[in-house]
Amino acid sequence: MTATSSAVREHTPALQSRLPNVGTTIFTVMSALATEKNAVNLGQGFPDFACDPALVNAVTDAMQRGLNQYPPMTGVPVLREAIAAKIEKLHARHYDSTTEITVTAGATQAIITAILAIVHPGDEVIVLEPCYDSYVPNIELAGGTVVRVPLTPGTFRPDFDKIAAAMSSRTRAIIINSPHNPSATVWTRAEMLALQDLLAPTDILLISDEVYEHMVFDAAQGHEHQSAVRFPGLAARAFIVSSFGKTYHVTGWKVGYVAAPAALSAEFRKVHQFNVFTVNTPVQHALAQYMLQPSAYLDLPAFYQRKRDLFRQGLAATRFKLLPSEGTYFQCVDISDVSDLGEAEFCQWLTREIGVAAIPLSAFYGNGFDQRVVRFCFAKKDETLQTALERLARL
Repeated sequence: MTATSSAVREHTPALQSRLPNVGTTIFTVMSALATEKNAVNLGQGFPDFACDPALVNAVTDAMQRGLNQYPPMTGVPVLREAIAAKIEKLHARHYDSTTEITVTAGATQAIITAILAIVHPGDEVIVLEPCYDSYVPNIELAGGTVVRVPLTPGTFRPDFDKIAAAMSSRTRAIIINSPHNPSATVWTRAEMLALQDLLAPTDILLISDEVYEHMVFDAAQGHEHQSAVRFPGLAARAFIVSSFGKTYHVTGWKVGYVAAPAALSAEFRKVHQFNVFTVNTPVQHALAQYMLQPSAYLDLPAFYQRKRDLFRQGLAATRFKLLPSEGTYFQCVDISDVSDLGEAEFCQWLTREIGVAAIPLSAFYGNGFDQRVVRFCFAKKDETLQTALERLARL
């Protein structure tokens, strides 16, 4: 006998969560609160200013020329060639654009794809905390075991003794991020060499998250981005991840890329073709055209350093203790002289009562480690920063 529709009991089967400890991200929570309270949102890391109109026009032109169907799974050739040429010019290492460059749907997709390609159940992956919030869930989805190693509190420098102690025969990979979100530190050449020496006798793979590669400040003092590409012992085992969204002020476009040796790229692409397959065609063609103007990324350090300096100058008049901001578009501050609240509670209070949203660094630690430090984003219009500074001056 067939049951009538009125007799069918609605039943949603229960699921066993793949990520039982994951809730709504702190970025979503704080952005929603900022909207609710009409606060200046210096929490989530995205610009509130427009990209170059020429880039938007290039996308329109590509669409009007009929470039609207599937591109190659690995990315349109002209963009992959432009990426390879940029890497070679900046870092003196050649990647074959056909076999070693893959265009991705943003850096976050690139990272999970690399992890799914190389991590098997039981493998260990070292993450350096505080770290970007996608790393740990990505490892767990692959069935891997997360091994957390803290960066040195206060300075956020890598502690190679602790990294070495965390390595084992089960270690499959280590993830590093420089320039670093959330701390705004930048790894030095000496630190990259130390990592190279540490990994040399092992088969440990490297995922190098370099999405803020073009935001390193104080070049006059000799500071520069030390990409893993520059170190042969690292490049040979590395997935290098970057982001057009960060570089060109178009975070919503979600386009990035991975550079890796051919053998690693082949495994990466096996996963890539089945989780996104490929990436927006007209945007890829537009980016390839726009990359013919290297000034767009070569001038980025000066562009953001001016904003950093403007923001730091204003914060200096408050009771916040400024931590160094060597790269990215973030500024961390110690709140110890401002409030007795913990980081998360302080950020909630700051948003509600002062009208400025920030992110607690504790959100970037698995154990919620609270060191009385919060992060601001200064990738904003000058008038946005001035409004925020006027409100923060009340503290």
